[in-house]
Amino acid sequence: MALVVAQEVPTSSSMAVPHGPAGVGEARRRMREQLRGGGVPEPVVDDAVLILSELLSNACKHGRPLQGALAGDGCVRAAWRVDAAGRLVVEVTDGGGPTRPAPATPSITAHGGRGLNIITALADDWGVRDEAHGEVTVWVVVHSDVHDPDAGHRRHDFAARVAAPPVSAIPGMTGPSFADGFDELD
Repeated sequence: MALVVAQEVPTSSSMAVPHGPAGVGEARRRMREQLRGGGVPEPVVDDAVLILSELLSNACKHGRPLQGALAGDGCVRAAWRVDAAGRLVVEVTDGGGPTRPAPATPSITAHGGRGLNIITALADDWGVRDEAHGEVTVWVVVHSDVHDPDAGHRRHDFAARVAAPPVSAIPGMTGPSFADGFDELD
C-alpha cells in the first residue's frame, strides 16, 4: 500500500498569457513547477500540462484576446487549482470567438482538430462557461483526486481512445486489404 503525503499546492494560480504561441512554454513551465512542488503525481502533472497546451492553442487559434485587444496584441488567462477535495481544475479564458468549443472529427490526414478529443480522453470532465463581456472559459477537471495513490495511472488505454479508425471504417478504403498484396511476393 502506498502512502501519499499531500503537500500544499497553491489553491489558485492565474496568469496572463500572450495571445499567440509565445507564452505557452512559460505557462507550461510554471504549471509543472507549481504542481510538482505541491506533490501532485507526475502522470497527473503531465496530463495537466498537455491539457493546458491544448487549451491555450485553441484559445489563440479560435478565440479573441481578452478586453477587445487585437489578435496577437492581447492576452488570454490561464488558471489552475487543486481544491480542498483534491480536484485539479485547469481553465483558459479568452475573448470569445465565432464558434463554440466542440470536439471535431478531423480526417486522418488533417494537421489539427484533435485537441478537445485529447482533452476528453485524458480528463475526468470538461465544459465551456460564458463569462461577462463575451469572454469564454473552457474548464477541465484533469483528475478528481490528485491525492489518490493511483492518480494518473489509469491512462493505460489512452492510445486506444484517441487512435485513428481502422482502415475498413474509412470511406473509399474497402476491398482487399493492403496485406493481401504481399502474398504474391512470397
